[in-house]
Amino acid sequence: MSATTVHHAASDAFVGGLRAFFEYRDLGVAGASGGKMGAHVIRAAPGTGAKPEWHTHDLAFQMVYVLKGWVEFEYEDAGFVRLEAGSSVYQPPGIRHREVRHSDDVEMLEITSPAEFVTTVVPAP
Repeated sequence: MSATTVHHAASDAFVGGLRAFFEYRDLGVAGASGGKMGAHVIRAAPGTGAKPEWHTHDLAFQMVYVLKGWVEFEYEDAGFVRLEAGSSVYQPPGIRHREVRHSDDVEMLEITSPAEFVTTVVPAP
């Protein structure tokens, strides 16, 4: 049996990551799960805006929960979707999507499986 892991992320810095217009704060789940799961808080990088680019992720699970502000995504099967604080989205494995725009104060919780995955830029649907 593995040990309970407590992580106080509020003391951790936000750093660059997958998207240049977002900053990421790791919540320690990847290390605690041996990379099987990942969890981080994503926020808008100050002074940047979205750069919509169609892409897919090679993973088994991905969900996003908006903590603050709003974000708009476009999905190949659902079209434009606006998520506001309290909204969530489950993104099926391999779905073509893009982040279109977001508020300057957006913060989101993202949970993935596995923690590390490949992202591929793809043509628009």
